Amino acid sequence: MSATDPVRYDRGGAVGTITMDDGKANVMTPGLLTALDQALSEAEDDGVVVVLAGRPGMFSAGYDRAMFDRTADEIRRTIRMGGEIVHRLLSFPRPVVVACTGHAIAQGAFVLLAADVRIGAQGSYRVGLNEVAIGLTIPHYGIEAARQRLTPSGFNHACTTGTLYGPSEGVVAGFFDELAEAHDVLGRAQGEAERLSAIDMAAHAATKLRVRAPALLAIRAGIDEELPVRRP
Repeated sequence: MSATDPVRYDRGGAVGTITMDDGKANVMTPGLLTALDQALSEAEDDGVVVVLAGRPGMFSAGYDRAMFDRTADEIRRTIRMGGEIVHRLLSFPRPVVVACTGHAIAQGAFVLLAADVRIGAQGSYRVGLNEVAIGLTIPHYGIEAARQRLTPSGFNHACTTGTLYGPSEGVVAGFFDELAEAHDVLGRAQGEAERLSAIDMAAHAATKLRVRAPALLAIRAGIDEELPVRRP
């Protein structure tokens, strides 16, 4: 990863680790989203189980707030890119394990929720969907990503109140499957990915699509209806 590359892909045997690190808050700019999509393509071509991690103390703070000062078309294109990443992760043909290294907010949390296994670091950071607290309506794809992974009570509370949770509260609400020591969260995720590399991948991919069919259909419809591509 160079000083200007926000995403790095490293393969080690049956596991491919994708690391987001823009040196700051891992904001979901078009550049980072494009780089993340390219890294997922590399991992898919390699046929590996994916570990997706952030920088120490920060998974992703979501979209760049400055984005909302741009034109309506630019905003729409960026949010659509974010929705497409969530849809791709939810339907990825190999397991995806997240090592949540710190704050995961809004779009960062949607990406977290799209993984198969979500391992959070212990610490004082926050995870959640803060859109209503800052005057935004959660996009349809984000609602469906949250609906299919959070607990029923956690889903309603997280979406409608804008609450940001600590790691232990995040487990209760359904953001995380488990927690690990901050220094070990990446290693724990890579170990889980290695374990998952032994399952039948054809069965995994087919079953994933069956399990998530309602969410994937709703996300696709939400992206296309709410965030249509504008032709010149």
